[in-house]
Amino acid sequence: MDHMKLNKYSLLVILIIILVGCTQVKLEKENFTDDDTFTPVLSEQGFSSEELVLKALDRIDNIDKGGPNLQSVLSINPKALEIARKLDAKLEEGNKYSPLYGKPILIKDNVETKDDLPTTGGSWALINNKNNRDSPIVKKLRDSGAVILGKTNLSQWANFRSESSTSGWSAVRGQVKNPHVLNRSPCGSSSGSGAAVASGIVAAAIGTETNGSIICPSTMNGIVGFKPTVGLLSQEHIIPISSTQDTAGPMTLTVEGAAIMMDAMTEGDGSYVHNLGKAAPQSITIGILGFAKGNNFGVNKNFDKAIEELKAEGFNFVEIGSWDPGEGFFEAAYKVLKYEFKATLNNYLSTTNTDVEVRSLKDLIEFNKKDERELKIFDQSIFLSSEKLDNLNSEDYKDSLELILSATRENGIDKLMEQYKVDFLMAPSAAPTFLIDHMYGDTYPGGTGAGWIPAIAGYPHITVPMGTYKNLPTGLSFMGGSGQDKEVIAMGYAYEQASGSLRIRPSYLPSIETATSGNVLEE
Repeated sequence: MDHMKLNKYSLLVILIIILVGCTQVKLEKENFTDDDTFTPVLSEQGFSSEELVLKALDRIDNIDKGGPNLQSVLSINPKALEIARKLDAKLEEGNKYSPLYGKPILIKDNVETKDDLPTTGGSWALINNKNNRDSPIVKKLRDSGAVILGKTNLSQWANFRSESSTSGWSAVRGQVKNPHVLNRSPCGSSSGSGAAVASGIVAAAIGTETNGSIICPSTMNGIVGFKPTVGLLSQEHIIPISSTQDTAGPMTLTVEGAAIMMDAMTEGDGSYVHNLGKAAPQSITIGILGFAKGNNFGVNKNFDKAIEELKAEGFNFVEIGSWDPGEGFFEAAYKVLKYEFKATLNNYLSTTNTDVEVRSLKDLIEFNKKDERELKIFDQSIFLSSEKLDNLNSEDYKDSLELILSATRENGIDKLMEQYKVDFLMAPSAAPTFLIDHMYGDTYPGGTGAGWIPAIAGYPHITVPMGTYKNLPTGLSFMGGSGQDKEVIAMGYAYEQASGSLRIRPSYLPSIETATSGNVLEE
């Protein structure tokens, strides 16, 4: 999720924090396969699976565990190399396979895999949570030939434990660092997936989102992130927060990589990739969400440049200056999540193996009180307030859910797209990332971005690198209506091509004050 402000916007900041120009460096295609920095993108061949897995393991040793000590990878599949060698042996038979074949990928550690790995959600309470089952999306990826390399670290419990949480911290693995500037937040909750892809450990990882947890870490780590329409990908065997907002999604080096991952996790007919490059700019009108621009000088300069680049390609634009979700919206949105969290978590825990001692949210609260590792950094205020709520038959829950869905769907995205006659909505993805702070928790800069609207509506949303400001990545968001997943990804691809691809190599700087490059925009 992501945190909100207590006046009209402080609940938005709570919601946003919970889960979640300058000299712009353009990378030519060969930079994406620089063996010293990045693993090959998913669509490229010429490397054996064993080579890719060995390279990934080497980068985990030297970057994730050593060197900058990113702490993005929580656990490693002990059979990854064995699997890679078997896949290479099959490939030698001359058969054709998918672009994912033999490629190592990482899975956020709230998604179950049948490998000899627990699914912990970052908590010691689930350290024995081995259920010998793949979530449906993992099974599809495995069937496409992907190598499940391991699990990524995350904001514990997908950042839904405390209103003063620190994104990217879990009791099991500690604090994930942003590979661009190490004392800056990787954002959450899919923080490890974002940092691992940005640092070139893998070309793709799976994240999950309730409200911002794919988009924010993708933006702040400088990669592509796609949040699908809710329900498009199965949520079975994934530690839940919300039955109405949760979804898994790809986090990748390129938009094409996101399309490849979506092809594998859906119908598998290649339609996501085939749809890339088919946008007809002159026939497409994009609505600029002016109310989501915020006041960050560098972000807005990059955003204005992005608009000009797309205009040069022939895309049309309409300014949408204001929109208000209505009175009581943010309070209702937060309440819905707490109702759904209690219900869905209790149901999930009831399906885990008998070695998992916590069988309910109430049990989990008691476990945390007794385990000094769990409450080391922040409290469990969300757990406590969620446990006090009634079940999903409550009229309070039903009324709150109806309010937020109507506000973001028929009175939100649907209405804006119809009223302004636009095909997509566009905004900066977020402000540049904030400092990691274990004293006060996340201090998410509000005002920039509108990802909470498609998150609550359950509609598709992609973020694509949009250059940097003071060595920190910025991202450009495209949002669409329900089921416009292929079209939203294709729009992200159109921007990626028009901009020349603005993904940058991580610098592993201790702080922005230590920057020596010219990648600083003077105000």
